[in-house]
Amino acid sequence: MGRIGSRTIGTGRDADVKEFAVLGLGRFGSAVAKALFEQGHFVLGVDTDEARVAAISHCCSRAVRADVTDEEALRALAIWEYDAVVVAMGNLQASLLATILLKELGTKYVIAKAASDIHGKVLRKLGADRVVFPERDMGVRVAHNLTAFRVVDHLEVSPEFSLVELTAGREMAGRTLRQLNLRARYGVNVLMIKKGQEATYLPLADEVVNEGDVLVVAGRNEALTRFERVLEEAARTGHLP
Repeated sequence: MGRIGSRTIGTGRDADVKEFAVLGLGRFGSAVAKALFEQGHFVLGVDTDEARVAAISHCCSRAVRADVTDEEALRALAIWEYDAVVVAMGNLQASLLATILLKELGTKYVIAKAASDIHGKVLRKLGADRVVFPERDMGVRVAHNLTAFRVVDHLEVSPEFSLVELTAGREMAGRTLRQLNLRARYGVNVLMIKKGQEATYLPLADEVVNEGDVLVVAGRNEALTRFERVLEEAARTGHLP
């Protein structure tokens, strides 16, 4: 593979496990890195700030200090081998230069954070495959939360994957995660269960779900949409189909 200091991915890797690189580990970049890592993907976090790198190191596959506006640094990371790269820096010049370098190096899919409309237009001109506006997207999340059944919060972390925080109803009450078997039946993974003020991260299969518990689930966007519809139907029938 040629990637310095990382794991080697062979032809037998799980097709559901993807490789992401997040450049810039501020609040937005860190949130994206953590969410992808918790979904089981390989995540590389990169920042010039040593403190930010240290802070994220326990919740991503690999964290390194590097200048992503330096072409040689990106080459050393074999950045083109990742399935998608998120440009999350707040600095305008750095994000533009990083985007140019990523596309020149053959990166498959570049998602870039923009702070303004003009910033977004320039990023698209430079080849960004997708531009996101975190502040503006918050409004979309609020709208989703108001219309989606039992959804407390919704966060899209990539073009294909999202995290959804939802409230468990009576159709789940008294059943363990093993009995619910949400991953096999609906394609979603439970990352956390909140019972009042207590939260259980990566709960075990024997964890019992009670009505009113808050579940944080992750999955492909189409799977999450189907699951939300299932919950709406379950609320009427009293059981999961």
